[in-house]
Amino acid sequence: MKLLVQGGRVIDPASGRDALGDVFIADGKIVQGGGTPDRTVDAKGLVVAPGLIDLAARLREPGHEHKATLESEMDAAVAGGVTSLACPPDTDPPLDEPGLVDMLRRRAKALSRARVYPVGALTVKLAGKQLTEMAELAEAGCVAFSQANMPVSDTQVLWRALQYAATFGFPVWLRAEDAWLAKDGVAHDGEVATRLGLAGIPVFAETIALAQLFELVRATGARVHVCRISSAAGVAMLRRARHEGLPLTCDVGIHHLHLSDMDLGYFDSHCRLMPPLRSQRDRDALAAALADGTIDCAVSDHTPVDEDRKLLPFAEAEPGATGLELLLPLALRWGVERKLSLAQTLARITSAPARILGVASGRIEPGAPGDLMVFDPEAHWRVSPGELRSQGRNTPFLGVELAGRVRTTIVAGHVVFEA
Repeated sequence: MKLLVQGGRVIDPASGRDALGDVFIADGKIVQGGGTPDRTVDAKGLVVAPGLIDLAARLREPGHEHKATLESEMDAAVAGGVTSLACPPDTDPPLDEPGLVDMLRRRAKALSRARVYPVGALTVKLAGKQLTEMAELAEAGCVAFSQANMPVSDTQVLWRALQYAATFGFPVWLRAEDAWLAKDGVAHDGEVATRLGLAGIPVFAETIALAQLFELVRATGARVHVCRISSAAGVAMLRRARHEGLPLTCDVGIHHLHLSDMDLGYFDSHCRLMPPLRSQRDRDALAAALADGTIDCAVSDHTPVDEDRKLLPFAEAEPGATGLELLLPLALRWGVERKLSLAQTLARITSAPARILGVASGRIEPGAPGDLMVFDPEAHWRVSPGELRSQGRNTPFLGVELAGRVRTTIVAGHVVFEA
């Protein structure tokens, strides 16, 4: 199969390329050109960029099919221009056995849409007590190991896990939150939570966990990716640790770049997220840290929730928001606000996460996988349940007009989505 993407503005954040041109794909890979294409995609007036790479997208299978199915969420991914995604291990049962990982990969491959990279459970059943067989899970296809949102309260278990991971070179992806300080909390511990009578999660629940984690990284040398950092204080600690040379990377949820606890309004359960939306100062610090490179990339933190679980009172509602189809327009909005070029903006959702994931995608150059998206950065659309392909319609941005619409998504040289 030979595919020609013709006449678009080709942006490759990895190399800095930004010019009108064509992209030729043959046998699933980008090539210099040659031969007659079997199909041509007209990209005139549009942007051609690497497909998005999302490091946190819950597909809800196995175990949570009432919230979403693999098919619905893969449809949402390619509609949003996402060609590669990492799936956290908090399925039911968790991804703590090679057979479960293999099943997920086979199901995803059979759908022939986005590439799925499973993240294995760090501990059995995510219970934080016994380490999984990481080597076997890695052989089954796990790209990293994580606890998702579940804590490892026993520090010795975490120490042993990082020692083991460091020995074999496995990356560990962890959210920094002290489980006891965050216990029963549902919102940022501040004036808004006090006014609404909601149990708060203080910023030091994050910073104390970060301090502990950084000490363990110093002791073990393990490669750790900090997931969904949420505070200005946490960013300052991360900046110092990276300056010290610790092998750390970091991501931020795309919603946390635009929203704060002020957006809770009158108990809007769509804003019930984990970690919680923090203060406006925290939000601005996160946006600035992503721009200056302290935070490596943005993720959708896609978490589809069934409507019944979102219609509950705020404190009882299930946390999470849909994000696969909003990752591109929300990243573009962040880039405009920070006065960044389109290439700089796209780097945070293409080449940077590709580097963390350790894959060859996220770039447009000969030999790279033929994973592309063609989009119109000027196309405005209003977010509504009917516009979303995800089975989870839960987003704080319902009714908001955003710019940026994907027209075509290509994976391994095959068109998997056309608007």
